[in-house]
Amino acid sequence: MYNNLADHTEASDEEQIKPMVAPCRKLDFGAPFRWLKAGWEDFKHAPLLSLSYGLVLTLIAAAIAYTAFRVGSFTVVIVMMAGFIFLGPAIAMGLYSVSCQLEKGDKPRMFACLRQGKRRFGNQMIFAAALLIVFLVWARASSMVHIFFPMSDSPEVAELLTFVGIGSVIGMLFSLFIFSVSAFAVPMMLDRDVDAITAMLTSVNVVLRNTPVMLMWGALIAVAVLLGFGSGFFSLTVILPVIGYATWHGYRDAIDASDWEQDSHTRLRSD
Repeated sequence: MYNNLADHTEASDEEQIKPMVAPCRKLDFGAPFRWLKAGWEDFKHAPLLSLSYGLVLTLIAAAIAYTAFRVGSFTVVIVMMAGFIFLGPAIAMGLYSVSCQLEKGDKPRMFACLRQGKRRFGNQMIFAAALLIVFLVWARASSMVHIFFPMSDSPEVAELLTFVGIGSVIGMLFSLFIFSVSAFAVPMMLDRDVDAITAMLTSVNVVLRNTPVMLMWGALIAVAVLLGFGSGFFSLTVILPVIGYATWHGYRDAIDASDWEQDSHTRLRSD
């Protein structure tokens, strides 16, 4: 009897042990464009809900940009960006929920989005706190550039190039890190019963194993957002939801999270 109990306990322990990261699939260069196409289809199937999310995100981005231009206070911009970092995952999870509902064949509803976001609130806060720490370190590193490479009132070309070059390298490194940990972390937290750290490590794993494709995906996002800024923020109401939906499809395409239990509200009807 004791042997049977020990065997059962050992089997249960083995079932509970999960890898640190979920395995990822090999992606081809056409994958990001398929994600965007699927994201656009989701937008067309839920235009009002999509525009509502897009409007909220656009107003936040416009407020930060206006404050940076009008006030000229680096501290105020940091505070606003920090607030956006905490709000961002919750808003993004709503977009992923829309794609998830459409994937199940349901009509997307705001209530369902809010319910799914509430269920993952703890993981969202851990994820947001991790991003906030990285963001604050980034802000500190940027201020150190001003200290060690101060600019004169009339800087020479060499002085200007040094300042811009070092600042750009620092910004690029932090941007790549943030992109890596956040590329597919939030969709995975919505879809599976997984902690924030595992989701972030899995996202990094996807980027490391599909670096060229994921860099192209990041470049497409950057170009789309810049086009949105160039339009006076108006087109961001469409661009941002499409990117959010495309990210959900990218997660489903890139990550095999079958080792983790699927959330009952995201489980497909065929499961």
